[in-house]
Amino acid sequence: MKPDWDKLMGAFAGSATQLVGDVDCTAAGKPLCDANGVKGYPTIKWGDPASLEDYKGGRDYKSLETFAKDKLKPMCSPANIDLCDDEMKAEIKKFSDLADADLEALIVTEEKKLEAAEANFKDEVSKLQDTYTQLQADKEKTVEDVKASGLGLMKAVKATKKSGNDEL
Repeated sequence: MKPDWDKLMGAFAGSATQLVGDVDCTAAGKPLCDANGVKGYPTIKWGDPASLEDYKGGRDYKSLETFAKDKLKPMCSPANIDLCDDEMKAEIKKFSDLADADLEALIVTEEKKLEAAEANFKDEVSKLQDTYTQLQADKEKTVEDVKASGLGLMKAVKATKKSGNDEL
C-alpha cells in the first residue's frame, strides 16, 4: 500500500483544499495517533482534523484516488458554515452558544460513552474468547472419548460385514 499512498500524496501535493499525508505513529507522530484512536498500522483517517473518521475503502491507488477526489473537499463545519444546511447551521450555533466549560463537559460526557462502548466491546470479546476456548476443549475431549470407545473398530467391522466377508 505504501507505494500507492506515496503516489496519492504526490497527486494532491499542490492542492489548497485537500491534504493527503502520513504520520509515523511509532516516532514523533505517536501523540497525534493516540489522540485520534489509531491502534493498528496502516490506518487511514479522513475528514475534519478535529473529528477524523476511519476510511473503510479499498487500499489500491485507484480506490484511494477516487475516494480522495470525491470526499476530500471543503465540507460543512464551523470553519465552512456556508457549506452547511440550515439544520447543521442550527446545531453548530447551539454548540457555539455554550460556555466553554459547558461545551467541554459535553465533550467529556460523549467521549466517556465512546470509552465505555470500547471497554464493553473488549470485555464481551474476551468472554467470547473464553467460551470459544472452553467449547474447543469440550469438543476435543468428546472426539477423544468417541475414538477411545472403539468407533474406528466399529466402522471396520461394519465395512467387513458389507463386503460379505464376515469371517473375523
